Amino acid sequence: MDIRIIGGIVKGRKLKSPLSFSTRPLLGRVKKSLFDIISPYIKDSYFLDLYGGVGSVGIEALSRGAREAVFVESDSDCIGLINENLSKCGLKDKAEVYQGNVLGGLAYLLSEKKFDLIFVGPPYNLNLLEKTIKIIDESKILKEKGLVIGQHHFKEVIPQKIENLGIFRQKKYGDMRLSFYRRGGILE
Repeated sequence: MDIRIIGGIVKGRKLKSPLSFSTRPLLGRVKKSLFDIISPYIKDSYFLDLYGGVGSVGIEALSRGAREAVFVESDSDCIGLINENLSKCGLKDKAEVYQGNVLGGLAYLLSEKKFDLIFVGPPYNLNLLEKTIKIIDESKILKEKGLVIGQHHFKEVIPQKIENLGIFRQKKYGDMRLSFYRRGGILE
């Protein structure tokens, strides 16, 4: 699968991806839509890419002006690809990459950080999105006006409100949905 950066300073750069995909990278049209929606929040933001895969979402954020991106991924092959893709794009100095279990290590790994934007793209069919958003809220890593974007299968039932965060927008693309959470969120 061909994964490219679609906007910003490294637009058009092709990212290295595994020969077989156990991850689900965002399709170009979905990534474009996502970044059209969050573009007002990107410049100088602190971006967290959870279940980072090959790093395409966090690298896209850096390309479009995020100040820093942090990637958390459990798979060691993917960690290698994230680091390789960051180097290839010349963005390694604006990133931190952690290998670890998101559910078990998020609060520990990121105890000193706060983020403007958090992208959560867990594997489908494991019901990890709701659990991850609970941990995000409990660990206080989301800034007061920050956004959490969850990628999930459209059949996965997720609550309108998780702890102090509520859905304020949802977009469906084929069998995938993006759900946007913020404090006090109310669905449009």
